[in-house]
Amino acid sequence: MIFSYYPGCTLKTKAKDLDKYAHRCAAALGITLEEIPDWQCCGGTYPMAKDEIATKLSSVRALASAKCLGQDLVTVCSACHNVIKQVNNDMRTDQDIAMKVNNYIQPDVPYRGETRVIHYLEMLRNSIGFDKLKEKVVNPLNGKRIAAYYGCLLLRPSKVMKMDNPENPTIMEDLIRAIGGTPVVYPFRNECCGGYVTLEDKALAINKSNKVLESAESHGAELMITACPLCLYNLNKNGTDHDLPVIYFTELLAEALGVKESTSNGNE
Repeated sequence: MIFSYYPGCTLKTKAKDLDKYAHRCAAALGITLEEIPDWQCCGGTYPMAKDEIATKLSSVRALASAKCLGQDLVTVCSACHNVIKQVNNDMRTDQDIAMKVNNYIQPDVPYRGETRVIHYLEMLRNSIGFDKLKEKVVNPLNGKRIAAYYGCLLLRPSKVMKMDNPENPTIMEDLIRAIGGTPVVYPFRNECCGGYVTLEDKALAINKSNKVLESAESHGAELMITACPLCLYNLNKNGTDHDLPVIYFTELLAEALGVKESTSNGNE
């Protein structure tokens, strides 16, 4: 299976492990991720202003590239996935936005939201299947208690993202079971870690991050996984009251599939 792949800026700098292990795991599972050529930053946050067009153009260019290749577009960073999927929804449902964007970029064929945008987790669930994934595991986690942290961006707005139940998601827990772990379900798994607030109000981000970690630890978690580089930063840097390790889900998957190296410095 071949997919177009949008990595995003952070996966090339501070979140290299998220990208590196996404590729290694995909290869181990018979998946080819073809990076979109000449991709640009998605902006990091979805622009809410109705008349904001310019900041959506890079997402549309990536979407149009995947369309030309006849491929679904896979993302792995929670923020990139959220932005690109919401922009794709705009192009499909808002004629005014679609007209302005197409007039600006002037593609040979107007883009109307035809590309299917899927998160890496959805690729694992829907294209491979967790039962098949389980067959590929060479280093099962032997019941290790793992907390999945969804955060805000994977699940909301739910009518657009459509990945899972926004209040009671299961996709990451199902992944944990498939690789031999025991998922820890805890109340704060889809609450905000502080997000970009850490830039202006670090104390608030510290408070929110510690609440997430405390919630997971109190339910017996030994490890936490996430798909969001900003969440990982906040939880590791601002979760000062707790020692619960937080890593990317792709790193844990790589360990289970036997493609993880002994040491890794990509999360610094």
